[in-house]
Amino acid sequence: MTTANRTRATTIGIVAILLWACLALLTANAGSLPPFELLALTFAVAFIAGIILLAVRGRAALAEMRQPWQPWIVAFLGLFGYHALYFYALQTAPVAEASLVAYLWPLFIVLFSALLPGEGLKLRHVVGALLGFAGTGIIILARNGGGEGFTGAVSGYLAAFACALVWSGYSVLNRRFEGTPSGMIVGICGAVALAGGLCHLAFETSVAPDTGQWIAIFCLGLGPVGLAFLAWDHATKHGHLPLLGALSYLAPLISTALLVATGAAPATLTLGLAALLVLGGSVLATVGGKRG
Repeated sequence: MTTANRTRATTIGIVAILLWACLALLTANAGSLPPFELLALTFAVAFIAGIILLAVRGRAALAEMRQPWQPWIVAFLGLFGYHALYFYALQTAPVAEASLVAYLWPLFIVLFSALLPGEGLKLRHVVGALLGFAGTGIIILARNGGGEGFTGAVSGYLAAFACALVWSGYSVLNRRFEGTPSGMIVGICGAVALAGGLCHLAFETSVAPDTGQWIAIFCLGLGPVGLAFLAWDHATKHGHLPLLGALSYLAPLISTALLVATGAAPATLTLGLAALLVLGGSVLATVGGKRG
């Protein structure tokens, strides 16, 4: 793959990162909807939107959903597992804190990607990722009054940590299927919506969304749970994973900034220090070297 193509794929991955920065705020706006119900509704929106997008491209694009079972299983487990855990975490632990714990996945991507043939880690990738991890940790500790908040909502924090492992594992394993077209993800969204609906009927009591919740559901389905997956699928197959992992620390930074802007989190000096660490880590991981 040429350097230009790899750079383009990495840039597309940044689009996904920016969309995911809105995930915590939109999930919070969805309110108290049961996790599997929210999963089913958001992925149903993503599936319908994806079908329309593929249909515009023609019959050949729709055929991209028909792929071997291996990439289907990996993608389904990644998307379903991550979001089931994520929605549960944000309903059983404080939204900002649980979201930031889930954002340990960029660090794991940078480290796990060292196992891929031809990737390898540069020192600046490791240092950049660790700086981002430190910034994320400071945000978590600051918003928990020095860590005291971790004494409660343990299951939510554990689910958030499992999110990080699931998504980083999926992102790295996805490189094995770089020849699989990203249109397959539309079919995966449909499968996730169906599985979420079945789990909802089996384990939860339905809640009728109000107008504000419907808006959040549609925004989630079109953005962080829709277009973002198509972009990320392409990026993890063709882009530079260590760099994407380090740049992904921009997501918790922007996410926290959105929470501050909406009044869900206070603006403090500690938060500013954390922001500098996150940005510094991302810049350090980005500069220098053709392979990044």
